[in-house]
Order: sequence, then structure tokens, then C-alpha cells
Amino acid sequence: MPAIRLWTRYGGSAVRFSRFDDSRILVGTRDLFNSGLGLHVLQLCPTPWGGNAINEVATFRTVSGVNDCCWSQSHQSLAVSALTDGTVKLWDTSLPPAPQPTSIFREHSDEVRSVDWNPAGDCFLSASSDATIKFWTPGRCNSYYTFQEHTDKVNAVAWNAIQPHVFASASDDYTVGLWDVRDSRFLTHINVCHPGGLASCNWNKYSEFLLATASGTSIKVWDIRTTQMPLVDFSSHRRNVCRICFSPHRANVLLSCSVDYTVRTWDIQAQASIATYNLHDDSVYGIDMSVHAEDLIASVGRDNVVNVWRASPSHQRLQHFSYI
Repeated sequence: MPAIRLWTRYGGSAVRFSRFDDSRILVGTRDLFNSGLGLHVLQLCPTPWGGNAINEVATFRTVSGVNDCCWSQSHQSLAVSALTDGTVKLWDTSLPPAPQPTSIFREHSDEVRSVDWNPAGDCFLSASSDATIKFWTPGRCNSYYTFQEHTDKVNAVAWNAIQPHVFASASDDYTVGLWDVRDSRFLTHINVCHPGGLASCNWNKYSEFLLATASGTSIKVWDIRTTQMPLVDFSSHRRNVCRICFSPHRANVLLSCSVDYTVRTWDIQAQASIATYNLHDDSVYGIDMSVHAEDLIASVGRDNVVNVWRASPSHQRLQHFSYI
């Protein structure tokens, strides 16, 4: 599949493939001042000439910028967004776009940096610059619990795909927190001494013990049973890494994006870089891999571009341009 490019009017901050529809993508956007514009629901569509295109299905506008977004793992049309104004908003994308979402959660006292929906349940997490993590369900107006062990901004949260009651958090306090929601318990932390704190974390989909973290230009993979030293340390990005995620199809493959304009794939077993993709002309803030189509990647960035392509050393450049 040749890479497909979609031009937008605003910078992309996050991108997620749907678990239920292999052609549907969610994109969060914000401008240079971290204000509007919201969530975009995109659809991969075949073209008459045998290629592919990306079409916008719906846009849900917000006054404040979106830092992160994710699809529900239990409802096909629900999506949640993390906003720069400190709110968490729940949307039903099957409804016509409206000024107000299905629900607005207002408990955070600073901008919300990350959201993640539980892979096995009807609940999700939000992480904020107020140093807290909150545990939510869609039908309840207030959070079930607030996790408060961090001492600085929490930039990312990620559920464990195999042990869905466990999650990890990445903070500017130089630590990764490990938590268990069954008894609202802080399990332990991993010290990652980097001056810029931690930007992202993600669990391996095939091992409940392997966790990747990103801090500065470094990507580390840890066995949480022995956290004195990382198993792997990649440092090939020239500038800070923004987001990382493990492949849902290959246990040894890790994906990363950076403000150095690149997306990279890594082999954690061989401890080597697999490929570098230069599809953006500015910082890349969001990446994801499809759970349905093996090696299908989406990325968004400050250059107002959404790219979708299949990972391959000989991937073609671009075959379709569109605007939203």
C-alpha cells in the first residue's frame, strides 16, 4: 500500500485506529497556541483507479486544543479526548457533530495530557499536568479514583494489554509509575533519570512484563520485574521522542515518532533500528498501528499532515492529497 497523505488546516497531536473498523481513524488537532480545533473522524477509502484515499467523515469542534484522544474499546462509536483547558470530553461519533460532547469531565486543575481506554472494560484513564491520574467510566459524571503519587506533570498513561487492571504512567518527575486499579494501589516506580522527564510509555502486546518508555532522545525497554537497568536503550532520534507504541502483530517491533520529523521502527530483540520514515516536514506528535492490517501505520504532526502507510523498507512516497 503506497503512503497516503491528508493535508489538514491544523496540526495533529494524536492519531488512533479503530478496534472495530479497520478503515476508520481518529485524529486530535490543536494549533500553535494549543487552542482548537477538535476531533476528526477519517475513513480510508478505495479510489476508482485502484488506490486509496482518506476522507473526513466528521469533525467535532472544540474551543481548546486536543492533546490526546482514543477510541472506546467496548463501544464502536465512542471516543474520548484530552484537552488543553483541563477537561476530558466523551463523544459519540455516530451522532451528527454538535457543539457539546456526550459528557464533559472537569476534575483536573490543569491541562489533560493523555487518555487511554481499557482494553477489556468500559473505563478509561486521564493524565494531567496537575500531576494526577483519574479513573473514569462513561456513565458516571465524576471519577472513581484519583492517583496522586507523581510530583510533576503526567504526560502519558497506558493500560497493560494482558493484565488490564494494571497501567503505567510517564511523568516529568523522572519516574514511570505502575498501578493496579483493583484496589487503587500504587505498585512501584521506575526511575528514569533524564532532565526532560518522560514523554510516553507503552506496554508490549505479547508480554505483561515488557514496558517501553521515552525520555528525551532515548527509548528504553524494561522488564518490570528487574528495573535496575533497561533491557534495551535506543538513542538514534536526533531530537526528543514524542510518542512510542508496540506493534499489535509483532512482539519485537516498536514504533516511535519525534520532533526530528521522523517515524522509526525498532527491533527490540536485535536491538537495532529497522526503518526510518521521512514523511513529515515538521515535528511528529502522534503515531499508531492498526490492529487489523499488519504493519499499517498512521502518523500526524505539526506540518498539518496525516500519513497512512504500510511499513516496508521500500515504501512508496505519496499517491493522494486531500484537505480537511
